[in-house]
Amino acid sequence: MTRWTPDPTFYPSPREAVTAPAEKLAYVAAFDRTASRPDAIVVLDTDPDSPDYGRVVGWTDLPHVGDELHHFGWNACSSALCPTAPHPHVERRYLIVPGLRSSRIHVIDTQPDPRQPQVVKVIGPEELAKRAGYSRPHTVHCGPDGIYLSALGGADGEEGPGGIAVLDHTTFEVRGAWEADRGPQFLAYDVWWHLTQDVLVTSEWGTPSMIEDGIIGELLLGRRYGHAIHFWDLAKRRHVQRVDLGDQYQMPLELRPAHDPTKSYGFVGVVISVEDLSASIWLWHRDGDAWAVTKVIDIPAEPADPADLPDLLKPFGAVPPLVTDIDLSVDDRFLYVSCWGTGELRQYDVSDPLHPVQTGSVHLGGIVRRTAHPSAPDEALAGGPQMVEVSRDGRRVYVSNSLYGAWDDQFYPDGVGAWLAKLDVDVDAGGLTPDVRFFPHGDEFRGLRVHQTRLQGGDASSDSYCFP
Repeated sequence: MTRWTPDPTFYPSPREAVTAPAEKLAYVAAFDRTASRPDAIVVLDTDPDSPDYGRVVGWTDLPHVGDELHHFGWNACSSALCPTAPHPHVERRYLIVPGLRSSRIHVIDTQPDPRQPQVVKVIGPEELAKRAGYSRPHTVHCGPDGIYLSALGGADGEEGPGGIAVLDHTTFEVRGAWEADRGPQFLAYDVWWHLTQDVLVTSEWGTPSMIEDGIIGELLLGRRYGHAIHFWDLAKRRHVQRVDLGDQYQMPLELRPAHDPTKSYGFVGVVISVEDLSASIWLWHRDGDAWAVTKVIDIPAEPADPADLPDLLKPFGAVPPLVTDIDLSVDDRFLYVSCWGTGELRQYDVSDPLHPVQTGSVHLGGIVRRTAHPSAPDEALAGGPQMVEVSRDGRRVYVSNSLYGAWDDQFYPDGVGAWLAKLDVDVDAGGLTPDVRFFPHGDEFRGLRVHQTRLQGGDASSDSYCFP
């Protein structure tokens, strides 16, 4: 008799996930801005007891050029243990890696040798367009019934609407578009959910022409980028409510719902206010039978000499924080906020989500500061903390420095370089400390820029749970 057992990296509740063993490897998306050589998935050793700690120990080139790897994710995760999940026997084994520019989707097998993952399938842009009507795939999340893939563009690169495609857990075929009734939703970016409450949430960025060649000042000042989040009936795939943050709050991007499935709140980061260049964090929460959003964190712009600023910012005489990623620890206690413009990673205690308290800060890079890493104090850094990933136990935070090729070039015109840092967390009192032993950078990434990181066995932003 065949006996199916769950993947040991799946945990039914966030409380149990926090006790998971520490990751030994990290997978990093690296891309070639010139599109003249293949992008890659880079494998880093994250075991402090290993002689290769903090070094590149694996490298997988993709089969084409011009993909621009961005966000990627696992094929399966702890949501497979939800009571209604049809695939409790799937493994967290494959990385689903979209190319944001090419609209190709790569399936990469991390077995049998996790240090040498292999490309086993490539889904072409024509299949995504034909079956789902989308292009420019952006964010991957594994759900109990399939793989959810947000996309910014319509079929064949059309301006939209963007939305969500669903891939099969086992064959990785594109099933189709997720939305049965999209209502007023047009712009797309991130997607997340409250699984046990049948609620799905999406956010907004822009259409392909609005983002692919860099930020367009006229569109930004004209308040044309996204400025709303959307709530959906997850089971019926139907739009329920659009909540506008106000058109001065441009680009509400990353969504981070509470991991505790009994909670009805989450955080969204807003890149910039066109009124004062500040960035902000908003909390979505229940308001009777409807949803509401409340601004809970304001991060002001920092005055700067125009001579030190890129052309886009010279007229303003200030550096915007540019909150481009956020992440929430699995125990829902600490929220991490990447300020890519000012070169800062902030930590907030959000035990009371309506009243966050800042508990930590680390500066690395920044448009003006160029703060060095303590392991290389003479090397001024470009870029800043951008993509942030938190270990399941909440004790380690990984940050990489590239945002998106064309946007890198606008804000860091002298080059953004490539680096990835690890920060150790004081989980009792709060606070962050850079690990001087872990700082892969420069030539270690062979001229490629680095974006998102995924941790072997799972991380804070890739799992959702059905039990408290």
